[in-house]
Amino acid sequence: MLFAIYCRDKKDHSQIRLDNRPAHVEYLKQFAGQHVCTGPLLAEDGQGMIGSLLVMEFADRAAAEDFAKNDPYARAGLFDSVAITPFRKVFPQ
Repeated sequence: MLFAIYCRDKKDHSQIRLDNRPAHVEYLKQFAGQHVCTGPLLAEDGQGMIGSLLVMEFADRAAAEDFAKNDPYARAGLFDSVAITPFRKVFPQ
């Protein structure tokens, strides 16, 4: 089942994001076959990163929650909020 994981960074935590980015990317690589769309949310100027959006395949909600809580960004306390929602891909087919 697909899940959208929408994460918003805490204000003024850009250094935590930068410091943990290599570990975060390596963590994502462990789930390479499960990604539908994954990347950072950007500030209005299109430059600064303010969160993450991941649409991924998981066996169930518990697996999605486990993935999210073990992300190095989450473990470092980067996120102000994390929402996990079942998702249905329509386009592209």
